[in-house]
Amino acid sequence: MGKILTEKRKKEILIYVILWLIFAIVLVVPMAVASVDSTTPGGQFNTNSFLSIALDYVLSIEVRVKAFQERYIANTGTAMKYYTVFYFLIVFILMLKKGKGEYNDIEHGSSDWATGGEQYKVLSRKDGIILAEKNYLPVDKKGNVNVLIVGRIWIW
Repeated sequence: MGKILTEKRKKEILIYVILWLIFAIVLVVPMAVASVDSTTPGGQFNTNSFLSIALDYVLSIEVRVKAFQERYIANTGTAMKYYTVFYFLIVFILMLKKGKGEYNDIEHGSSDWATGGEQYKVLSRKDGIILAEKNYLPVDKKGNVNVLIVGRIWIW
């Protein structure tokens, strides 16, 4: 059937991990720090304060260092846990929904889609217009013998 983790799947997973890291650095860590700084000493969260400092924190490099200080580390860790679970749940659902199509892993331009020589009801094995290896469109065939070429033609 094939390898469980194909090269294509490995690249896809790598892209998802890189996106996770970018979102974590750019959004999650600054929002965690902003939420701590927007909390009053009595433990009351101030939404107006959060909204006023959130954009500044996203654009600030120092906030990413500040996130690992003693006052912020617990909130940063909790935010990263929730973000990671939510993100990978979404990624898992996306990867399940993105199932294999009927024509995946079939070489374009080949006759691998045909079984038991059924393509030779229309095509020829030996001569005519080349379509793929051992598949020719006969020129003496009755009816339409037009050929549409899709792709790039290289002229050197």
